[in-house]
Order: sequence, then C-alpha cells, then structure tokens
Amino acid sequence: MQIMDSPARYGSVTRFFHWTIAVLILWQLASMAVKLWLGRESGLAQFMVGSHASVGFVIFILVWTRLVWALFNLGHRPSHEPGLIGTAAKAGHAVLYLLMLFIPTVAVMRAFGSDRAFTVFGIQLYGGRPEGQEVEALTGAANFHGEAGWLLAVLLVGHVVMAVYHSAVMRDGTMGKMAGAR
Repeated sequence: MQIMDSPARYGSVTRFFHWTIAVLILWQLASMAVKLWLGRESGLAQFMVGSHASVGFVIFILVWTRLVWALFNLGHRPSHEPGLIGTAAKAGHAVLYLLMLFIPTVAVMRAFGSDRAFTVFGIQLYGGRPEGQEVEALTGAANFHGEAGWLLAVLLVGHVVMAVYHSAVMRDGTMGKMAGAR
C-alpha cells in the first residue's frame, strides 16, 4: 500500500481524505437540498439537517488536516498537464480548496461568536456566549456560508465532469491516480 503521494498516483492517505470529504460534502449538500425541497419540518430534513453542524465540524478537521498533508506531499504529487488545461486544473483545485476551507471555518467562527451552544455528535464543545454578547465579527463572517456551499456544489459538478472527461474521452489515467489504480 502506497501511503505517500508519488508522481504516478496519489497515496492512500490523500485518497482517504479526498473520498471521505467528498462523501461528507455530498451529505451536507443533500441535506440542504432536502430542506429546501421538503421544508425544514419534514422528518427527513430534520434528520439530515440535524447532522449538519456535526458533519461540518468533521469536514473542518479533515480539510485542515488534508491541507497540511497536501503541503507535506507537494513535491511528490502527480503533476497537472502543461498549458491552459493544466493551469485551469490548478486554478480549479485552488478554488475548491479555498471553498472547502472557507465554508466550515466560517461556520465554526460563527459558532464561537454566537450565544448558542456548539454541539458535535451530542458533545458540547462550547457553551455559547452570554445572551446579547455575540461577537459580530465572528457571527457575521458566516454570512456567505450557504452561498459558498452552493458555489462549491457547482464547482464539484465541474470537477466530476472533468474527471469523467479525462477517463472516458482522454483516457489519460487521471481518474486512476485518485481512484487508486496502479
């Protein structure tokens, strides 16, 4: 089992981060879509949205850890192709990383600036500020949390489309580098 990234493919740790975060983000997006379509009062929406903060906190931890791991592996990772397509891929991945960092980070900032308790999987991590003593700089930081989430959804669709394009049309093995193919 290849743990570290190499120029030929991503290692098992990078793949774990990629696919785990992908599944968790899909859950988050699906929960918000269900809430919009069925309304907050539906049982399914209550169940899914009820996990939003906990799953989001896990994403927060995983994305920051993934960033450290990516920086540690920076010189070992598969390179993007040269030219405009490679530059676009680098830019697209940079925006994906920025959004994956921004969205849960501002949600955590909002939680610590709020007067509500912050609970993750039933464990209270923070009791909340006294009523009326919210920190606007922290709670206001999350004003674009939802919009950034939907922007991330659009970019993820583009990411998947390009992965399928590389696999089905270009047949260049790009998808295999993250899927674990040798």
